[in-house]
Amino acid sequence: MKYNFDIIGVTTVWDFFRHQQQVEQSPDRGCAYLGSYKCTLDSFIEATETIERRPDWDWDAVVAQMINFWMQDGDRMSRWKQELRNAEETSLIVGRIANFANLRNEFEQLLGDS
Repeated sequence: MKYNFDIIGVTTVWDFFRHQQQVEQSPDRGCAYLGSYKCTLDSFIEATETIERRPDWDWDAVVAQMINFWMQDGDRMSRWKQELRNAEETSLIVGRIANFANLRNEFEQLLGDS
C-alpha cells in the first residue's frame, strides 16, 4: 500500500479538534490528520500514536513516507516552522496521512457527484 504525507497548514487547537471529531466518525476515511505544537519529524511520528489505528494501514510504511517527505522538503519545512512561530499560542501545525487507494476513491466520488 502507498501513502502520502503532507503538511496542510496551521490552525487553532479548537478547529483541529472539531475537524478531528468529524473525520473520526467516518468509518471509510481515506486519511488521518495529525496535529503538533512543534514542527519536527519526531513530533509528527509521535502524533501517529494519537489516531485510531486502521488494521489495513502499514504504519511502518506511513512513518517511512513521513521521513521521506521530511528529507525531500526541507525548504518548505522552514517556511512551516516560521508560520507556526508566527501563529497564535494555541495553534498547531497539521499534517495529513493518506492511503492513496482510499484517497483516490474519495476524489473519484467527489468528482462523480458534481
